[in-house]
Amino acid sequence: MPKVAIIMGSKNDMSIMSKAKDVFDEFGIDCEVFVASAHRTPEKVHDIAQDISANYDLVISAAGMAAHLGGVLASLTIKPVIAVPISSSPLKGMDSLLSTVQMPPGIPVATVAIDGAKNAAILAMQIMALYHPNIKEKVESIRTAFKNA
Repeated sequence: MPKVAIIMGSKNDMSIMSKAKDVFDEFGIDCEVFVASAHRTPEKVHDIAQDISANYDLVISAAGMAAHLGGVLASLTIKPVIAVPISSSPLKGMDSLLSTVQMPPGIPVATVAIDGAKNAAILAMQIMALYHPNIKEKVESIRTAFKNA
């Protein structure tokens, strides 16, 4: 059974990240939400990363400002990490976007638009569709719905 972890640096990010969770809920994909900060609770992030390596297909991270959460997670697991930069600063998320996409070679983090939680969920489903045929059908239905919107 496919399983996704959503990790956000602050509970305040839930208003944005609920859009990703809603996609997973709509399509019956098991999803667990965590709040852990790369800066304020690094030990918790390390524990969650170990859990991801053992029990999840991939992870979506969300963080604002310095936005190191996605990179830290990517350094601790080989599971795909999709980052959602959050617009929580006076720079309206540009700081988050730049700090997320500028990862060093060997530690990639896929990054979607600022506050792009829904696209992160759809990208996660596209990745999982490569090895879960039932998710492939769900992604195709999403695409059909977009065509008919």
